[in-house]
Amino acid sequence: MPLWNALAETIRSFTPMLIVLTISVLIMTGLRWLLLRRHLALEHDRRLPRQLVLIGLGAAALVAVILALPVSSATREQLLTVLGLLLSGIFAISSTTLVSNAMAGLMLRSTRSFRTGDFIRIEKQFGRVTQRRLLHTEIQTEDRELTTLPNFYLITNPVTVVRSSGTLISVSLSLGYDVHHATVEPLLIAAAKQAELEEPFVWIRELGNYSITYRVSGFLADIKNLLSARSNLCRAVLDQLHDHDVEILSPTFMNQRPVPAEHRLIPAAPPPATDGEEKQKAPEDLMFDKAERAERLEGLRFRLEGEIEKLEDRIKTHKGDERAAAQEQLAHKKKKLAVLVEAAAAKKKPEKSTVD
Repeated sequence: MPLWNALAETIRSFTPMLIVLTISVLIMTGLRWLLLRRHLALEHDRRLPRQLVLIGLGAAALVAVILALPVSSATREQLLTVLGLLLSGIFAISSTTLVSNAMAGLMLRSTRSFRTGDFIRIEKQFGRVTQRRLLHTEIQTEDRELTTLPNFYLITNPVTVVRSSGTLISVSLSLGYDVHHATVEPLLIAAAKQAELEEPFVWIRELGNYSITYRVSGFLADIKNLLSARSNLCRAVLDQLHDHDVEILSPTFMNQRPVPAEHRLIPAAPPPATDGEEKQKAPEDLMFDKAERAERLEGLRFRLEGEIEKLEDRIKTHKGDERAAAQEQLAHKKKKLAVLVEAAAAKKKPEKSTVD
């Protein structure tokens, strides 16, 4: 009998802690479903604030459980002190890596310097953004390789972002003083137009000891074909100058073969392409396939989420047939969003008829 009384007393003393623990688990489970599981389409950037809220609530729940323990005030204070020292030690040890990268990730999200699918350059790294995480950012290079950059590295080095509204494509070359600039500049302008660049212009960048440095630039609206546009501009410059008998050659050039003065070192033009020849596919389609897919899925997801929010507002304000129609459209949009999330999780391209 005394044993049962002691057991009952022990259970009674732990009852407040068990109640607090149960309530905390239920609250955390419900909030996890409400903030994350319910919105499966929330990836990376938009999931981060919700994850931080859950971490904060978890820490508060742990403190509440300690306060509810059936121990003396001195022991409770010691447990809280140990918990504080433990957390402080974790932050101190990882401050140079984990915390610094996490704070850098928050800073990048607040400044919104770039987004998924943008071309960025950091020192020698160049590529399109495929993922933006709390601790790192992933880019896909022109070799189709995936490079992971710590967020702290991004905020401590200058980041160059190609604007989505368009950029300037440029090519520099040096020509001798024997060719007048009035002859060169129209040819470079024609080359930029041949490369389908808008508003082309030419700069004379430098007057060297033996040559003049020119730079031709033009506006490219579709930045997805950035590398192809640069290649096309170089090709067009070669074609225009060679077709008009202008040598792209240093005045100090020497060749051990005797070459007559009237001979021009210009390769023969190839035969014109026939209609039956297959047009070369843009290399960016292969180089940045993951970045292109990530940008497309993110855009579709944002569009569907915006339409779902508008339909939910209509359901609250409308009645009768209009509300029924809005509910039907809402179910259809949510089904599309679920298919899109499933495609993103499976890392495959969704069918066009599913997301349009």
